[in-house]
Amino acid sequence: MISNQINWCLKQAKGIKLVEPNESISENYLKESLSDFDMVEKVNPKWKTVTAYYSCYNSVYAILMKVGIKCEIHDCTIALMGLLGFDENEIKFLDSLKKERVDVQYYLRASSLAIDKNKILEFLNKCKEIIRNMNDDEINKIRAKIKEFNR
Repeated sequence: MISNQINWCLKQAKGIKLVEPNESISENYLKESLSDFDMVEKVNPKWKTVTAYYSCYNSVYAILMKVGIKCEIHDCTIALMGLLGFDENEIKFLDSLKKERVDVQYYLRASSLAIDKNKILEFLNKCKEIIRNMNDDEINKIRAKIKEFNR
């Protein structure tokens, strides 16, 4: 199923595209994710959900930039997480945060998800660890997997 989603994402104009890896942009996304994290407790419940999601999303996007993957469709970014070293629970966590963010931001529903700052911080730390441990060989393997999907 993930391969079908990635294949679909590769065909979309704003879906998955290989670009040059960019450490600087990766670092900026990571800084942005930490800035969003700092805001989680300082905003009203609606924006708490939104900032919690973007804190996690931007940290995943930081990994994508390090690898050299551009993707403007959030579901496609989440689909790529399995290739980046995330387990099923971490993928479900970000996906549930995304769904909650959409509900509160676009459908004006009250947040039903308890935002756990510790869980968000744990997620951010996982992203930082992935980035810290990623070398050129690992980047090339991930890029090769994307190219295989694109055949």
